[in-house]
Amino acid sequence: MVVIPTYNEAANIGELVTRVRTSQPDIDILIVDDNSPDGTGRLADAFSNSKIQVLHRSKKTGLGPAYLAGFRWGIDNGYEHFVEMDADGSHQPEELDRLLAASQNSDLVLGTRWMEGGLVLNWPKSRRFISQFGTRYAAFCLGLPFRDLTSGYRILSRQLVSAILNSNIQTLGYGFQIEIVRLAAQQNLTITEVPITFIERVAGSSKMTGKIVLEAFWMTTWWGFKRMVFRR
Repeated sequence: MVVIPTYNEAANIGELVTRVRTSQPDIDILIVDDNSPDGTGRLADAFSNSKIQVLHRSKKTGLGPAYLAGFRWGIDNGYEHFVEMDADGSHQPEELDRLLAASQNSDLVLGTRWMEGGLVLNWPKSRRFISQFGTRYAAFCLGLPFRDLTSGYRILSRQLVSAILNSNIQTLGYGFQIEIVRLAAQQNLTITEVPITFIERVAGSSKMTGKIVLEAFWMTTWWGFKRMVFRR
């Protein structure tokens, strides 16, 4: 199941769903809408069917809680693999084949921008710096070898999702993606990286804010401190 959190993505969601269905006709989609003022949820309801479900939440509380709600729904409905994908078109459904192939032998497949074969298009230097510095800093703090800890294009096994739902997830924004990798490593689960092409959105506005960046920075620093001082 592909889990797609949405907030004000009416300009993008229809095309994205069409591309996912064209690329992977057998895969199911769950759109998790946080009561978007632009009517994204109502638009999603209009094209929902047995393969496309919509989960409505009452308000926007962050990327992490939206994914957790989608994961609970998926666990309750018997899904074995969970795809994370942004709603803005930055992740290419046509590349999902390679991630799905890797997921057959991995509990977490990271769609990685910053490795050989990976590509980022239409990003300013400032965004590239924040992303690359952030993932390198997190990798250093957590003692992890992976090259894109903040990527939002990934596949999680049911075992990992169950561990996430049974843990005390602390982050709300993009730090949630770092926390998932940290948890998977602590659980000694198999993690694989696959190169992806990331293309900056062409419609709508980014949800990235300074507050989200600071949350990820401070939580990563705290986790690194605990790892180095308390060995946990």
